[in-house]
Amino acid sequence: MLQIAFIRENQEKVIKALAKRNMDAKSVVEEVVQLDERRRATQVELDNILAESNKLSKDIGELMKAGEKSKAAILKEKTVINKEKSKKLAETAEVIAADLAEKLYTLPNLPADIVPEGKTPEENLNVFEAGEVPVLHEGAQPHWDLVKKYDIIDFELGNKITGAGFPVYKGKGARLQRALINYFLDKNAAAGYNEVQVPHMVNEASAYGTGQLPDKEGQMYHDATDNLYLIPTAEVPVTNLFRDVILNENELPILTTAYTPCFRREAGSYGAHVRGLNRLHQFDKVEIVRVEHPEKSYEALDGMVEHVKEILNELKLPYRILRLCGGDMGFTSALTYDFEVYSTAQERWLEISSVSNFETFQANRLKLRFRDKDGKNQLAHTLNGSSLALPRVLAGILENYQTPEGIVIPEVLRPYCGFDIIN
Repeated sequence: MLQIAFIRENQEKVIKALAKRNMDAKSVVEEVVQLDERRRATQVELDNILAESNKLSKDIGELMKAGEKSKAAILKEKTVINKEKSKKLAETAEVIAADLAEKLYTLPNLPADIVPEGKTPEENLNVFEAGEVPVLHEGAQPHWDLVKKYDIIDFELGNKITGAGFPVYKGKGARLQRALINYFLDKNAAAGYNEVQVPHMVNEASAYGTGQLPDKEGQMYHDATDNLYLIPTAEVPVTNLFRDVILNENELPILTTAYTPCFRREAGSYGAHVRGLNRLHQFDKVEIVRVEHPEKSYEALDGMVEHVKEILNELKLPYRILRLCGGDMGFTSALTYDFEVYSTAQERWLEISSVSNFETFQANRLKLRFRDKDGKNQLAHTLNGSSLALPRVLAGILENYQTPEGIVIPEVLRPYCGFDIIN
């Protein structure tokens, strides 16, 4: 959430920055400023009445001691009137504050200066590309045919148990899935990330804290009885470990990693681009989250990008990195890099990771602060990235490593799998 003081002092800058997201924010920004002025004016009036009431109470006490009960009675009548006024003002302030918060929740994060202009994914900027696209044998297949051929993932069985988008992993498919999870976690731990296991459901405050609510309410599975949400990513529970926390500056940075299943309702379109593992309602992902000093967060973002690059280099998958344009960035992000693996069998790029800096946007919602060397509390910066999301990484491995003899396992995964080929 954007800080109200920043909006108030930089209205034109905020409007211009949000225009890069193709958002006309002028009316919302003006309304936010007006609501804040009303809130502040109401609070000043309330504080004055409360101060007057405190003084009256002291005066009443002195008059009673002096035996001047009639004068004290007159002041008591004033305190009754003030009490009613302060009650109404407090109620008004509460309503205004709620309206202001609701408006602030509608404003996305400001894009960083290096975010390119653009409205669609086609306008994202390709900043890096690596790896050789393999030449596949005649008759090579997309992964949804390969998994049937080798009986390693069953989409129909998952559909019977739950519905579309909930596959069942079997045999070597399940072992390869587990191998990827363990490999990702080991790589993250070796890079200094502390592994945690977190709940797979979160409360409303947690979803608001990281920006899933109200922006992505329709994309999350919701248990109305207990008002809990199945997590769309480990980012939500992991980042909320630090909600309402004041850190010491010397505790920064904090690096955390977690494996979780992820759940997304995502309205289904049809076609090869969402077929098989390309889009699921339940999938596995290993996440990395960082809490950083504001002066070091972009250096940390570059480090996260290099970390994901190292993993993909070890898997020997062809990939590229895109800097997302303003129109394609997530609601909470200030800067996002997407990683995409090339699927030779599908002849298309598959998104497998996003690495983002949220600056203070999430921290402001979370009230995540650190105490600097001068003893002042400042908002921290939060960052997160997929390291990695499994479905499309798995699809890329199955399709790019297929041979007439079977699917060869990337060398780095063989110690985790216990086998070299799926055949």
